[in-house]
Formats: sequence, structure tokens, C-alpha cells
Amino acid sequence: QVQLVESGVGLVPAVGSLRLSCAASGLTFSTYAMGWFRQAPGTEREVVAAISWGGGSTYYADSVKGRFTISRDNAKNTVYLQMNSLEPEDTAVYYCAAPRIFSVVTMAADRYDYWGQGTQVTVSS
Repeated sequence: QVQLVESGVGLVPAVGSLRLSCAASGLTFSTYAMGWFRQAPGTEREVVAAISWGGGSTYYADSVKGRFTISRDNAKNTVYLQMNSLEPEDTAVYYCAAPRIFSVVTMAADRYDYWGQGTQVTVSS
């Protein structure tokens, strides 16, 4: 059974930083691309970033490019999202996810089958 568990709940001031972690189990983590998504109240879930199985390729939404960094540690079965220069518009529930075709990195939410429970990030102005 695949489990993805996010951590890093935070209330941070604008321009602050926060690192989210996602610990994976029940899958061969080192063969899976991974993604981070977010959903603010009343909005659709949107992609934030994605990373290839080896970590050599990363992709970002335009809204976070230059501020957020996705990375992974395959020895720890963990993917991270370092968030810098946070803005109130970044307030959302953040989810990590693993795709249906495990080796293919994608920014499309409908290609992800496994989701964490989400963690709340609130950025105060």
C-alpha cells in the first residue's frame, strides 16, 4: 500500500521560508518521479513542481519559479519542497504525489494516482 506523508505545517510571514517534506512508503521510491501540488480554498488543485526519479530534471509552475526548489533523497525515500520568498498568494494545502506511470515526470495532476493527505501552509501579510 502506497503511503505519502507530508510534514512541515507552517504559519510563516511574507518573504519567509519553509521546507516541506514528503516521506514515501509502499513503492520503489527511487524509480518514481514525484510532484508537489497545492490547492487554495475555492480553487482547483494546481501543480507546483515535479522532479524526475533520479532528481536530474525538475519543473516548476511559473508562479513559483525562482522561489521554490524541489529535491529528493532516494536513500531516505523523501521528496522536499523548499519555499523561499513566500507570498500570501502561496497560502494553500500542499500535497505530494506519485504518478501512475512511475518513471515519467509530468506536471499534469490527472496523471498522478497516489496522493498524500496534504499539509497546510499559511503565509501572513
